[in-house]
Amino acid sequence: MKLIVGLGNIGTKYTFTRHNAGFMLIDSIVLNAGLELRENSRLKCFMTKFYKNEEEFMLIKPTTFMNLSGEAVRAVSDYYKIKIEDILIVFDDISLELGKIRFRPNGSDGGHNGIKSIIQHMGTKDIARLKIGIGPQPNIPSEVYVLQNFSKEELEKLKETLTIAKDGIACYFTNGMSVAQNKYN
Repeated sequence: MKLIVGLGNIGTKYTFTRHNAGFMLIDSIVLNAGLELRENSRLKCFMTKFYKNEEEFMLIKPTTFMNLSGEAVRAVSDYYKIKIEDILIVFDDISLELGKIRFRPNGSDGGHNGIKSIIQHMGTKDIARLKIGIGPQPNIPSEVYVLQNFSKEELEKLKETLTIAKDGIACYFTNGMSVAQNKYN
């Protein structure tokens, strides 16, 4: 089983904030595939499964809020016995320009509290990730910027970016990290 984790904050007031780019990607996949997310309070997430090319995929959106995302990732990976190499984390990146995506096989948290929590709970920095650009950040604190809503124009650009990101995820799971990096970074 492959696990795709979109990071964000639950609640309608956060729906269109920059910090919810990961949630937006999961929502887009769910909508386009005619799937339905269901809450699993024990595993601390909304989740759904689907099959593609005889491979089972699980999509989750943690219900723990961003800073505790690792709790849900750990709970789901332990319960379903998902190997670390079969997990992809999708999240916003303030240092990456809006409209850009970047695959990474591992790395530090880069100041992102959701990734920090996942690294802490999973006990490794070797977790594949897909960053969705939300920058450049204006001269305001990052914790303020990421919780602001996207403008209408930014949402249009993000919609295009999410389409590319979905293609990138399919490429990643079919061809591996280096091919996805070469094609989409």
